[in-house]
Amino acid sequence: MGSSNCFTTTPHDYPMILSTHPLLKPQWTAFQPLAMLPPSVSLVAFDSPILIATAKAKTATKPAKPSAPPSASSPVSKNQGITNGSGGEAASKTEDILNSILPPREWTEDGQLWVQYVSSTPATRLDVINLQEDLDRKLQQRQARETGICPVREELYVQAFDEIIRQVTINCAERGLLLLRVRDEIRMTIAAYQTLYESCIAFGMRKALLAEQYKVEMKNKIVQLEGETTDLKRQIEELKTKCDTTEKKEAERRALEEKKHQEEVQSLKKTNVQTKQELERILAPAQPPQKK
Repeated sequence: MGSSNCFTTTPHDYPMILSTHPLLKPQWTAFQPLAMLPPSVSLVAFDSPILIATAKAKTATKPAKPSAPPSASSPVSKNQGITNGSGGEAASKTEDILNSILPPREWTEDGQLWVQYVSSTPATRLDVINLQEDLDRKLQQRQARETGICPVREELYVQAFDEIIRQVTINCAERGLLLLRVRDEIRMTIAAYQTLYESCIAFGMRKALLAEQYKVEMKNKIVQLEGETTDLKRQIEELKTKCDTTEKKEAERRALEEKKHQEEVQSLKKTNVQTKQELERILAPAQPPQKK
């Protein structure tokens, strides 16, 4: 499927599309180019590296991706020239979109600045099969886990998805931009889940620290209460001993007072009997003497 089937715009409209296209607008800040890093083997197809300049002579402006100029010796008709011109503009437009989706890689080596652009060569069925085989081989080589969270597997699948976006963008730019939105939405969702997971971990750690602190405080309070309980038990034993001693003393004092009281009662009774007898003796009339 050619690009003219689904991206029917004129070349002079392309700058406006880059800034106002509804599929392209939200994604330009989602992917930052790699800079000053050595090249790494990736599943995304890149062109051959291009030497820009030495590190000291590096300027802020970057040259555009070179393209092969048409040969002046080959006979070209007027219609063919118009066709090649529009085809070249479409190819340049596709390359710009690819460079926006997948920025070129830059690195320095031996004091020289190199740049490597993403390939704009259309993919064939064999390229897709090779991509699948390369993905399986890299998963085995890097010992990626088949289940669960695995950064290696995630990285390789991201590269494979970027390569699929590149292949689709070359054939249909709008379809590629839609896939780019899907990719960025997935990344944003994963980032949100990661943020939620990290916040949950932080919350759990705070709760664990608070629980540990509360546990230490409870242990100290238990020790304090146990000490207070021991002191209270000691005080109870002392009071019990004091009560027993007091009860014993009071019992002895009460027994002594009762004995003394009994003695006084007996003494008073005896005195009373003696007094009564004396009184009866005094009050009794004198009896006459009996006759013989």
